[in-house]
Amino acid sequence: MSTPRTSHAYYPVVRLFASLLLMAVAGSAMYAAILVLEPAAEEFGTGRGAGSMPYTLFMLGFAAGGVVMGRLADRFGIVAPALIASLCLPAGLLFAAEATALWHFSVSLGVLCGLFGMSATFAPVASDISHWFTARRGLAVGIVISGTYLSGAIWPPVLQHFIDIHGWRVTFQGLGHLTLLLMLPLTLLLYRPAIIDHGGGGAAAGHRGHRRPLGFSSRSLQGLLCLAGVGCCVAMAMPQVHIVPLVIDLGFDAVHGARMLALMLGFGVVSRLVSGWLSDRIGGTKTLILGSAMQGLVIFSFLFADGLTTLYVLAVAFGLSQGGIVPSYTIIVRTLFPAGEAGWRIGTTMMFTVGGMALGAWMAGVLYDLTGDYTASILAAFGFNVMNLAIASWLIARERWQPGQGAILRPA
Repeated sequence: MSTPRTSHAYYPVVRLFASLLLMAVAGSAMYAAILVLEPAAEEFGTGRGAGSMPYTLFMLGFAAGGVVMGRLADRFGIVAPALIASLCLPAGLLFAAEATALWHFSVSLGVLCGLFGMSATFAPVASDISHWFTARRGLAVGIVISGTYLSGAIWPPVLQHFIDIHGWRVTFQGLGHLTLLLMLPLTLLLYRPAIIDHGGGGAAAGHRGHRRPLGFSSRSLQGLLCLAGVGCCVAMAMPQVHIVPLVIDLGFDAVHGARMLALMLGFGVVSRLVSGWLSDRIGGTKTLILGSAMQGLVIFSFLFADGLTTLYVLAVAFGLSQGGIVPSYTIIVRTLFPAGEAGWRIGTTMMFTVGGMALGAWMAGVLYDLTGDYTASILAAFGFNVMNLAIASWLIARERWQPGQGAILRPA
């Protein structure tokens, strides 16, 4: 990979994999919040609805924190938010392990682990690594963002093993100490500040004083990207979150649904790497269109799936299609906006993608309760996917309508 503006040829690669591991380690808190739903609900004497509140607050904190931490990274560099995360996320797990009430447990996960923890290791880290690569920026971003899927492939079986043997409180204590020991050294590897050209990059490069990328105002374009993020991730949530109950409804064992979810995440890593490589060649927007079109086709195909073989094939296809969609937003932002605004703009866009996942999971469940099957949920997911595809297509069309600005969609 190219290594611009650094005195040590290998440091950007070291930084790349330190960022990947930092994201993968921090993701353990998210999967811990999922796995603890049932045992915590039982211990605190609540139903599954109230028992899901810790995970919901975690996701809300994760979403909102990306904007705050992104602004912090823009101003002071990635080390400041990463250090906050390296202290707050382990502290949240340790406080949660000592919780005596559900609200105490929820606040620990939502505020410390989500708002000030994992949020700093997602969008801000992806933004930071984009400053260290030029010709292969898409691949670098794809590698780093695959950390969330790598985390999903590693942590759930490990954490479930210890929860089954030692209980969730001891598991949370051990995870708290482990994340502290791992995240601090990884953060220290990010010590070098990125050199950011605040006067150039993206749309500003050739249009100083005329900041209207693709003919949009910066605010309008940011809003469109956020709306696109909602559309793709509402659609994405239905198969990811509801694949296990869908499999059960079709008369198969839940273990098959769990395996399908693992396949989605595993092939999602492949998708993120391939889409990053593709972004370097055709640009982030065209990569978004390709991933969105493939995801929509797979989602619609779930309407006709009634056998295990078909479902396994669709799980693989879904992982290959959807994994690269979210990283493409990072490339689009870095291409169309000034480099000095990357942290908070990427964080804002990712906030809406995470919010879309939460909305999509809830909406699919509500529609199932109303209709008794997942047909309406699949159709709704497909509709939101069409919205995402329409926005991405509009951006490409605007590039063609703005001949003087066409170059800004190509990777830097």
